[in-house]
Amino acid sequence: MSRPVTLFTGQWADLPFETLCRMASSWGYDGLEIACWGDHMDVRRAASDPDYVKERQDILARYNLNCWALGAHLAGQCVGDLHDERLDGFAPASAKGNPEAVRAWAIAEMKAAARAAAAMGCRVVNGFMGSPIWKAWYSFPPASEAMIEAGFDKIRELWTPILDEFDACGVRFALEVHPTEIAFDLYTAERLLDKFRRRPALGFNFDPSHLQWQGLEPHLFIRRFPDRIYHVHMKDAAVTLDGQAGILGSHLPFGDLRRGWNFRSLGHGDVAFEEIIRELNAAGYAGPLSVEWEDNGMDREYGARESLEFVRGLNFAPSTVVFDKEMKG
Repeated sequence: MSRPVTLFTGQWADLPFETLCRMASSWGYDGLEIACWGDHMDVRRAASDPDYVKERQDILARYNLNCWALGAHLAGQCVGDLHDERLDGFAPASAKGNPEAVRAWAIAEMKAAARAAAAMGCRVVNGFMGSPIWKAWYSFPPASEAMIEAGFDKIRELWTPILDEFDACGVRFALEVHPTEIAFDLYTAERLLDKFRRRPALGFNFDPSHLQWQGLEPHLFIRRFPDRIYHVHMKDAAVTLDGQAGILGSHLPFGDLRRGWNFRSLGHGDVAFEEIIRELNAAGYAGPLSVEWEDNGMDREYGARESLEFVRGLNFAPSTVVFDKEMKG
C-alpha cells in the first residue's frame, strides 16, 4: 500500500531534531509528524521565516524523510481548557500564572501553526482543542444540558477564528479525539461537528488507543466519519482490569502495572488494527499512518523499530476485483 509510515516526534522531543531524523531514517520510516515543541518546530518562526523553513526541510531531505502533518497538541489544549497550573507547563514564561495570557498565547500559536504547516508544504495540523466542561463528564454534581451546550458554544467561539486562519492557509485541523477534549468519543465527536456546521476545516486525527480503553470499537469511529479522517495515529492500549484496579487509572502513573489500562507498543495491546486498516481502505484514506509510540514498559528505540515493522505488515491495499462476480462453469 502506498500509505507512508511516519513517526510522531512528540515523545522524542527531548532529542535534537536532526538526531531524531537520523534515527528515524535508519529505522526505515518514510517521514515524521513533527511536534511543535522542543526544538522540532517553532511555528512562529516557520510562519514568518523562509530560511527557518528551508533549514527544517533540508534536514528532512538529508535523511530522505518527508512531513505530511504537524502536531500542535500542547497549545491547542490551552485554547479551550479551564486554566490550572498544569497548562503553565505548556506556555511561555511570560504567560505563566495568567489564564488570559496563556489562552491568548495559545490562540496565536494555533494560528501560526496553520501558517507554518502551509510553509512546510503540509495540509494537516493535528492537535487538541481543550474543554471547559471536561470536569463535568461524570454527572455529579449534576451537570445541566445548558451547561454542556454552553461548553460546546465556548469551543466554537474560541476556535472559529483559528479555523478561519486554517481556511485562509488551505490547511485542515485534525482533532485527536481524546479524554480531556471537548470530543472524547463518538457521540461527542458528532456533536462537535454539528456545532461547527461540519465546516471542512475541522476533522479528526484518528487515534484508536484513546477509544479502546474507554470500551469503544475504534474502527466504528472511522465508519461513522469516513470523510473526516484527516490523519491517523497508530497507537495501542491494553486493558488489564484485575478486580482491584479500575478503568479510571487510580491516580497511578502511566506504566504502573497496577493500573487498569496502559498504552502499549504496537501489537502488544488490544486494538484490532486489521479492522482499522480495512475501514481506512473503505474510506479511501491514503494519508500517513503515524506511529505515536508510548510504552513505559519497553525501550523506545526497540519499540520504534518493532512498530514500524508491525505497521508495514498491516498496510495492505483493498482488493481491486470483485470475487465471484462472474462465475463460469
